[in-house]
Amino acid sequence: MRRAVLCVALCAAFVGGLAAAADYEVREQALGPVSDPLLGIPVFSEDGLHVAYVSVRDGKPVVCHDGKVGPAYTDIGAGSLKFSADGKHFVYAAKKVDRWCVVLDGVEGPLYDGIGEGTPLFSPDGTRLAYGAKKGDKWCIVVDGAEGPQYEGIGRGSVMFSADSKHLAYVAKKAEGAVVVLDGKEGPVHQMILEDTLTISPDGQHVAYVAIDNNKLLVVADGKTAPGYDGVGEGSLRYSAAGNRLAYVVKKGDKVVVIVDGQEGQPYDGILDQSVLFSRDGRHVAYAALKGQKLHVVVDGVEGPPYDGIGAGSLVFSSDGKRVAYGAWKGEKVVAVIDGQESAEYDSMGEGTPVFGPQGKRVAFAAKKNGKWCFVIDGQEGALYDKLGQGMPVFSADGSRVAYIAWKGDKMLVVVDGEEGPTYDGVGISSLEFSPDSKHVGYSAVRGGRWFVVVDGVEGPQYDIILKNCPTFLADGSVHYLAIRDRVLYHVTHAPK
Repeated sequence: MRRAVLCVALCAAFVGGLAAAADYEVREQALGPVSDPLLGIPVFSEDGLHVAYVSVRDGKPVVCHDGKVGPAYTDIGAGSLKFSADGKHFVYAAKKVDRWCVVLDGVEGPLYDGIGEGTPLFSPDGTRLAYGAKKGDKWCIVVDGAEGPQYEGIGRGSVMFSADSKHLAYVAKKAEGAVVVLDGKEGPVHQMILEDTLTISPDGQHVAYVAIDNNKLLVVADGKTAPGYDGVGEGSLRYSAAGNRLAYVVKKGDKVVVIVDGQEGQPYDGILDQSVLFSRDGRHVAYAALKGQKLHVVVDGVEGPPYDGIGAGSLVFSSDGKRVAYGAWKGEKVVAVIDGQESAEYDSMGEGTPVFGPQGKRVAFAAKKNGKWCFVIDGQEGALYDKLGQGMPVFSADGSRVAYIAWKGDKMLVVVDGEEGPTYDGVGISSLEFSPDSKHVGYSAVRGGRWFVVVDGVEGPQYDIILKNCPTFLADGSVHYLAIRDRVLYHVTHAPK
C-alpha cells in the first residue's frame, strides 16, 4: 500500500509507531532544491541517505544527485543510475550527441557507440565498476577503466561480480559460438549459452550455466559438462555460500530430479519453483518436492511428511543451519512446521514467513484466524489486528527484541516487544529499524499529511515527506534520513546529546 507524494516514488508507504526515550539534537543540512519534472523512478542508496533521479533543464535530461543538478545530455541510459552498496559512489550512462559515456562520481569516461543494457554495475563492495561498451560493431567489457577483448556481443544481463568482488564473469558471443569469460579467461565454446543462467560462486572460484550443444541442453560447471537433460529448472543453479557446493533442478523424462554436488537425488513429479536452498554454512540443502498429489520438504535427501501445499518462499534455514521451518497446507488450514513440529492450525500464513531471528534461537510467523492477523513469536500468539506489515517482524541485531507493523482499521501502529505504540495515519513501510546495539527503535510516521521520524518515542521535525528506507542508525548511535520541505532536500541527523 503506497502513497504518492510529489508525483514521485520518493514516497513512503504507510505504517504505525513506538519506542523507549533517548535525548537527541536534531540538525538539518540543506542539500538543494527538488527539481521538476521528474522522469522515471528515483534511485536510493541502500542506507537511504542518497537519492538520484532524472529531470529536465532547457529541454535536455539532467541527473539530480543529492540536490545537485548535473550537466545536460542528449539522453540518460534507462535504468543506469546506480549507487555503490556503501553509498560512496554514484554512476550512470549518458549520451553526448550520438555517442555514450559512463559518468562515475561526476567524471565522464571514454566515449563509445553504446553502453550495454543492465550496466554499469558496481561490485558488491563498491570498489569496482564494470560495463559493456560498443565500439563500431564489436562489444567489450570495461572493468575498472580497462577494456577487455572485443566480441560480437555480450549476453544481456550476464555481467556479474562474485560476492567477494574479486572476480567478474559474463557471456560473450563469438562468430563460432558463445563462451563464458571469467576474469578475462574464456571457457569452452558452445552452440548457445542461456545467458540468464550464468551463476558465479560467492568466492568467484566456480561458474556454472546452461548451454546448448548439438541441440542438447547441458549444465556446465567449471568447464565440465553434465549429461544432457530434457530440461533445467529456471533460475535453479545455486552455489552454497562457501562456493564449494552446487545444486540445480533437471527434468528426466516425466520426472524431476535435484542434483547436488553432481549426484542425482530421488526422482519426483515436480520441484517447487525457487525452493532449492543451502543453509548458510553449506552443510545442508532443502527443497519442496511433489510426489503424487502431495508436497514434501526434503532436507539432505530425507523426506518430510506429506502436505497439500508448501508456502511459496516459506522454506528457510536458521542462520546457523541447525533449524529449518516452512509453511504447509493441510486441507483448508495452514501450519508452520518448525524443526519438524507443527504449530496450531490457522486460516492463512503471511508471505515471507516463518522467519528466524539473527542467532536462530527465535522464530516468528504471521497467522490469520477468524478474519484477523497476529504474529506467532516463539510459539506465543500476539494481539490480533486487521493487517500486518509485510517483511515483518524485525528482530534486533542481538535477537532479544522484535517489532512489527499493524493496522487497526485505517490507522497504523508499531508493536515493539509486545507493546503497542500510538496510532498514526501512516508510517514508512520500510522505515522500522533497530539501532546496531539493539537499544533504540526508529521509524517514519505521518499525521495530517506531515511526515516526521520517531526515535525512541520522540517525534522529530515535520516535513512534506521522509524519503525511502529512512531512518538509518549508524554505529555511533546517530540517526540519519533524507527529507523534503518546501521543495528543498535536507539531510537530517538526530545526534545523541
